[in-house]
Amino acid sequence: MVRRNRDDWTEIALRALADGGLQAVAIEPLAAQAGATKGSVYHHFPNREALLKATVERWEREHTEKVIELVEAEKSPRDKLRTLFGTVLDRGRKGSVEMALQAGAENEVIAPVLRRVTEKRLNYLTELFEQLGFDHDHAKKRALIAFSLYLGQAQMWATLPGLVEPVLDEAVQVLTAK
Repeated sequence: MVRRNRDDWTEIALRALADGGLQAVAIEPLAAQAGATKGSVYHHFPNREALLKATVERWEREHTEKVIELVEAEKSPRDKLRTLFGTVLDRGRKGSVEMALQAGAENEVIAPVLRRVTEKRLNYLTELFEQLGFDHDHAKKRALIAFSLYLGQAQMWATLPGLVEPVLDEAVQVLTAK
């Protein structure tokens, strides 16, 4: 048996979430798939809700906070947007976790994290569009359009693989045009 730590279990749960949705994050099946006992999971998490909470908080750090850190390394707002879109609209980036969380938005563990992440992302996008010279109301609208584009692309890549082509350059051009 392999010893698993807390990070191992949240990584395993993230993969399960991406592959099978919210219902796939169940302690006994995860432990069995990982070649561990359920006691190994319970050593780090008192119950499924605690595992799920730690998992979605990890997703928040990796898919929002770290992405913003990466983008902030760029100099100009236009370069920041291009890097942001290039990162989140990358075909290799799995949108399956995002789609599973969107589908489970009514879950009491997922709902507050998803809301917090969405607000953080929309606020960040709004700031970028303001830096490009858009007034607050227009920047907010562009942010919502950009975020909707991301969700739509993630959904289509998850459900219609091979049909959707990346639209990075077109997205940046359309969203930054005045």
